[in-house]
Amino acid sequence: MLEFFIQGFTLGLAYVAPIGMQNIYVINTAIGKNRFRAYQVALITIFFDISLALACFFGMGAIMERSKLLKGIILLVGALAIIYIGYGLLKSEPNLNREVDINKTLMQVIGTCFMVTWINPQALIDGSLLLGGFRASLPANASAIFILGVCTASFTWFTGLTTVVSTFRKSFNVKIIKGINMVCGAIIIYYGLKLGYNFIKMI
Repeated sequence: MLEFFIQGFTLGLAYVAPIGMQNIYVINTAIGKNRFRAYQVALITIFFDISLALACFFGMGAIMERSKLLKGIILLVGALAIIYIGYGLLKSEPNLNREVDINKTLMQVIGTCFMVTWINPQALIDGSLLLGGFRASLPANASAIFILGVCTASFTWFTGLTTVVSTFRKSFNVKIIKGINMVCGAIIIYYGLKLGYNFIKMI
């Protein structure tokens, strides 16, 4: 079972680490605010990120379990989409937007974290294809261990990112972000190929 936890953890990191809206907000808060507010933002982001991951994993995964045809379609489309996402990360030129508004009340922070996670069509689509696709490829008794790994990755990433950026805020730059995206792109392509292999085995 440890194998499925590690698989979920590595996939979770690759899914959450690419620098998108969530990470930009966390990074800019860690750079511009004190650590207490930075960790507040990180924990709120983790809550919404994990809730979205659970919804994608159990929601889309459950739908696919009812139809072998739908499962095959999602595995194929998911594999192609995930490989494309990974390739896009390898080719991307990241931009750390320093103009993100971080001067917000706690309720505004909660609203912003919700918006950049749940009201984000790309996150909903990517999460459903990636996590839902993987649930369809897992043994039934491995699902809970796998998604626990994904959730642990979310907590580890956002708290770790906040700690590192707060400590080394003057050294954090676009080159570091590019490196993160390159590693994540390679991992995501690997998992996309794995989904494709599961599709081939299914047919």
